[in-house]
Amino acid sequence: MSELNLRHINTCIFTFLSSVALSAQDAIIKRDSSVLEVTYFKDNFKDNYSGNDFNYSINDTGGINLIQRVLRSFFNWLGDVFGFDIDWLDYQTMEYIVYGLLGVIVLYLLIKFLLQNPVSSVFKTEDKTIEGFSYVEEHIEQVDFDKLIRQALKEKNYRLATRYMYLKSLKVLANKKTIEWHYDKTNSDYLNEIKDSKLKNLFKRVSYIYDYVWYGEFPIDEVSFNKNKDDFNQLIKTTQHG
Repeated sequence: MSELNLRHINTCIFTFLSSVALSAQDAIIKRDSSVLEVTYFKDNFKDNYSGNDFNYSINDTGGINLIQRVLRSFFNWLGDVFGFDIDWLDYQTMEYIVYGLLGVIVLYLLIKFLLQNPVSSVFKTEDKTIEGFSYVEEHIEQVDFDKLIRQALKEKNYRLATRYMYLKSLKVLANKKTIEWHYDKTNSDYLNEIKDSKLKNLFKRVSYIYDYVWYGEFPIDEVSFNKNKDDFNQLIKTTQHG
């Protein structure tokens, strides 16, 4: 038997066996012939599933912030101690109440601070109580600055002595009616009030020294103080003999 005939016979046998297998499979598998009823969604069906109840992106694990957690722990403790039910409490509302109370307290403390410490005094440097005065600037007409200067020099506090020299200059100018003294006025205010050109230049010089030493907080020694003191004394002498 030739090889071609043998291949043909094998093909026929394979085809026959495949047909038998398919027929057996059809006999085993049962087809569902029941009638199915198809239901379609209404056009506006999404409207029935709106709102927070159907918003699954919301964290519904009952998470609360720190303030609410503290309040809940506190009132739960009260409930356990006194034996009453506190489930009716709205912790979010109570949180807002706490914030409001804190705001009132902060506002009260701020107002109290401003009443006790004027805004102008907040920006002053080293306003010390001297001989019963809270602020020397407010009572220069009653202060013995020579005594204070001697005391500051004795303590080698040349910066404070410079401050007293400046205030003494203002006192002399005010006593001679060259300026109208007020503790809230600035150096520029006083400079504009001085009409005499020589006095104006001298006052401009001592004002620069005072600002440099006192507000600039630059270190000053005895030699520098004595040099600056000559400018103050010249202003005072010129004012008194003017």
